[in-house]
Amino acid sequence: MAANSAYLSHPFKTSVISSSLAIAMGLSLAPQAMADDSELANIERLEVHGQQTENRNTLGSAENLLKGQGVDFSEAGGVSALPILNGMMGDRIKVLVDGADITASCANQMNPPLSYISANQVTTAEVIAGVSPVSAGGDNIAGVIKVSSLNPKFGESDSIKWNSGDISTGYRSVSDTLLLGTNATVASKNISLSYQGAYEDANSYKDGNGDKVIDTLYRAQNHALTAAWRDDTQQVAIKLTYQNIPFQGFANQYMDMTDNKSYGALARYQLKLDDDGEFSAQFNWHGVKHEMGFFTPEKTGKMPMNTEGDDYSYQLHWRLPMGDDSTLLVGQEFYSYQLDDVWPAVPGTMMAPNDYININDGERRRAAVYGEWQQDLSPSWWLSAGVRFEYVTTNTGEVQAYSDMPMMGMPNMDAAAAQAFNEMDRERNDDLIDATLLARYQLSANQQLEFGLARKNRAPNLYERYSWGRGTMATTMIGWYGDGNGYVGNPDLKPETAHTLSAAYKYNGDSWQVSTTAWYTTVTDYIDAEVIGSFNRTSSADGKRNILQFTNLDANLYGARFNALYQFAETSTGKWQVLGKVNVTRGERDEGNEPLYQIKPLQTELALQHQLGNWENSLSWQWVATKDRVDDRRLENETDSYSLLNLNSSMKWQDLTVTFAVNNLFDSYYELPLGGVSVAEFKADNTNGFKQIAGAGRSFELSASYAF
Repeated sequence: MAANSAYLSHPFKTSVISSSLAIAMGLSLAPQAMADDSELANIERLEVHGQQTENRNTLGSAENLLKGQGVDFSEAGGVSALPILNGMMGDRIKVLVDGADITASCANQMNPPLSYISANQVTTAEVIAGVSPVSAGGDNIAGVIKVSSLNPKFGESDSIKWNSGDISTGYRSVSDTLLLGTNATVASKNISLSYQGAYEDANSYKDGNGDKVIDTLYRAQNHALTAAWRDDTQQVAIKLTYQNIPFQGFANQYMDMTDNKSYGALARYQLKLDDDGEFSAQFNWHGVKHEMGFFTPEKTGKMPMNTEGDDYSYQLHWRLPMGDDSTLLVGQEFYSYQLDDVWPAVPGTMMAPNDYININDGERRRAAVYGEWQQDLSPSWWLSAGVRFEYVTTNTGEVQAYSDMPMMGMPNMDAAAAQAFNEMDRERNDDLIDATLLARYQLSANQQLEFGLARKNRAPNLYERYSWGRGTMATTMIGWYGDGNGYVGNPDLKPETAHTLSAAYKYNGDSWQVSTTAWYTTVTDYIDAEVIGSFNRTSSADGKRNILQFTNLDANLYGARFNALYQFAETSTGKWQVLGKVNVTRGERDEGNEPLYQIKPLQTELALQHQLGNWENSLSWQWVATKDRVDDRRLENETDSYSLLNLNSSMKWQDLTVTFAVNNLFDSYYELPLGGVSVAEFKADNTNGFKQIAGAGRSFELSASYAF
């Protein structure tokens, strides 16, 4: 084999490409994504080249790379929104950063996995929704998002020389945001050394009425150093990461992030086996120290919360060809997560004299094995079948309340809850069995049908099981839903089990490219919430919120996506295309057909795209329907329909790329259907109750990137 790392860059490319229906959320039919007519299997694969020339101007949060591809987000902090696939968010989606499983170490999930990598650091992003193959990852029921920055570049010289680099900067007017990013690589034939960095600083943005959406300011930076070595048959890579977020406002939470520092280390070994087989081994560690409190007059208070979390894991994967027409994928993985969550006492207040110990030496461990068979049955039929088993254990130590004494003459609910929690057996064990069956039928050279059936499982996280507080203050510190309610854990939660059926059709012609997908998921023991109390800190009925306890129930989710791209002209004025998208999702509880929380209403998009050489332009119109199916248990708000017009223009000249955009061109006011309520605004003025968070108004955005 030549000294080439292509096979090492994607050791399981066959698995991902072949996972039919994996992209049940539907692909964006961008011209780049549809360019290769020969690789029709890409219906389920979303790939973003963050360091390629055409995307060097992509700065900021990694979510900016995924939003345009059909991934929804539950709005939170400026770099910490939670992804949503098939109507499900948070831990129901397995997010892997460079193959590592990073857990959100926060009672509000303020530091989700995607917050640890910036858009300019991303080399590839793969989204596999719904029927994801067992080789893609376990402990999820909605799908898998794989984001990678680890793609070592090698040169042609025997000595280490400059290979490539770029520097980017950007500005957004709506939030006075400054963005910076840089990448640099030196390499030889066998050695590669690279650095990736990103910085972002933003004030609170303004809505379409010109009013500040308070407590949406933030500052963040991510850094990564990578060293790699290779020869003709193997490659070793080591990556070190560092993140610092000194502050990040969360308008839909009672607390803000006042510090988040993390360090990570990854070691990956890849080996080319005989007969085109492949082996890879990866070891990961990620540690974070996370603090919550208050840092801005836009949302005041005094209450510290400190969290420390560590993820340790390893993955061993084999790809073994079993003849000309079949492949066997096998793997063994282990994940260990440790968490401590302590809320220091505040002398002179009711939050004293003890530290409140929320999670004490919490542990969540997963041991997994899987096998997946891929077979070309005929020139037209391809089949994949896989089984994955995971053994999950969770446990935590004893806890304590701020005080064991009655509070202002009233019973101390937290003290009683802590005593009951400490007296119980807290260890829980879960057996998870996933199974997937995927089939692809080639109707013709440019038409394809795909079918998928999957059973997927997810075990409860530590906060869902072990958040024990019962008082209003304690419960409102728990929850990543942005709804202003309070949450109580449930040690007896069962794992979620989802059965998904999906079907897709793809047509890729000379002028037309069409992709449509329909899917249906039924979830047994869906982790939802039941109302166990309420509270109201105001004299108005609009100030009421509920206290909910996590519980298991059955639920159904279903939806369809339709994407179409039509090239209607290619003349001396350039290439002209029209892109259309329709996305509908429904989710409801099995009993009573009550709507599930945070299900996005019907959304459509129509875009006119133009390309002339290195000059690209887009004018897109997005319409979102009224959200009137809401979760009454969480007191979810309805939102009105709205439409947005966005303009984008990009020009590349030699090594310089400049992009100008105007988002929300008409400065429309709208409320975010998935944004939750503005707790910050409620704290500033509670006379209007819990209003939905407003979206950003008109924003002039300019970015430039120079490659060297």
